[in-house]
Amino acid sequence: MTQSRVRLSHTELAALARHAFGLAPEAPDLPPATEYEDAEGVLVATAADGGLAVREIPRWRSPASVRQDLAARGWDRPATSVGQPPPDASGLPDRLLVLLPVAGTAPDSAVISLGAAVWADVAVGRELVIVPVPVTAAAPELEWLQLAAAYGGGPVAAHVDPAPPHTGGRVVMFTGLSGAGKSTIAGRLVELLLEAGLTVTLLDGDEVRTHLSAGLGFSRADRDTNVRRIGWVAAQIAKHGGLAVCAPIAPYAATRADARRLVEEQAGPGSFVLVHVATPLEECEARDRKGLYAKARRGEIAEFTGISDPYEEPADAELTIDTRTSSVAESARLVLAHLAGS
Repeated sequence: MTQSRVRLSHTELAALARHAFGLAPEAPDLPPATEYEDAEGVLVATAADGGLAVREIPRWRSPASVRQDLAARGWDRPATSVGQPPPDASGLPDRLLVLLPVAGTAPDSAVISLGAAVWADVAVGRELVIVPVPVTAAAPELEWLQLAAAYGGGPVAAHVDPAPPHTGGRVVMFTGLSGAGKSTIAGRLVELLLEAGLTVTLLDGDEVRTHLSAGLGFSRADRDTNVRRIGWVAAQIAKHGGLAVCAPIAPYAATRADARRLVEEQAGPGSFVLVHVATPLEECEARDRKGLYAKARRGEIAEFTGISDPYEEPADAELTIDTRTSSVAESARLVLAHLAGS
């Protein structure tokens, strides 16, 4: 095999960690390569002669290090809880090893910090050792009793939510033609969210192009890059439990799908809400305060969405808004109602 290096996903890194820690009997199924790195570019494993050599696992605590920590505390096979606290925490022991199965999440995901915070709230006055572990909550790769034993734990109680982890963060992406009303509705939505006491980040198309995407043009490749950058930043916000509102044109279905994937990988299923502001082209042209459509019609602007470059109407939008029949305030409240009800 020729020399090649692959960056592993969070799910693949968790599988590698299970293999390295002896939690899984077989080597993980990784993409063909000779070297594997994590998201920071750290070399974590090499492949040669059909085998896999693990170099280091920088994120996950090994079972051996946890056992060593417990021994230093004088804990001998302490009671172990996997997942969430029980509904009634009054019977919890004074010392408890807590294992959080969070395989597939980013190391700085709010899923982990929120899980630890819940335990800290309910177990006041008790000693806790909380350890995120590279095991999948919905489909654990080994029995909870085996997992606890590997990390030095004793009797096990499990309260695991099998649903995919969700940080509580959300991303609302408005898409539509230039002049459709995306930015205006997005701005009013942000006002409503702030009035509700929420913290929100607005990633408006024009401002993003001035700062995050400075230097990009309007070719298809540059437009794709611009939307993917917006999606990546929004995903980082949602990963930490935040709320982001975006208002690019985002004319291409595949790029919008990439943005959805980026967000939902970080913040969980359903965290991405696509809103199609479906104002027709003739209405957008009639509203054109900047004269962009007129310039595009005269051929002065190349690859202008709706005129000389296509806008691919979304088939997967959670909401579709027609601003000819829905005011800015009404449109923003429709989105707010969707967020509250989903």
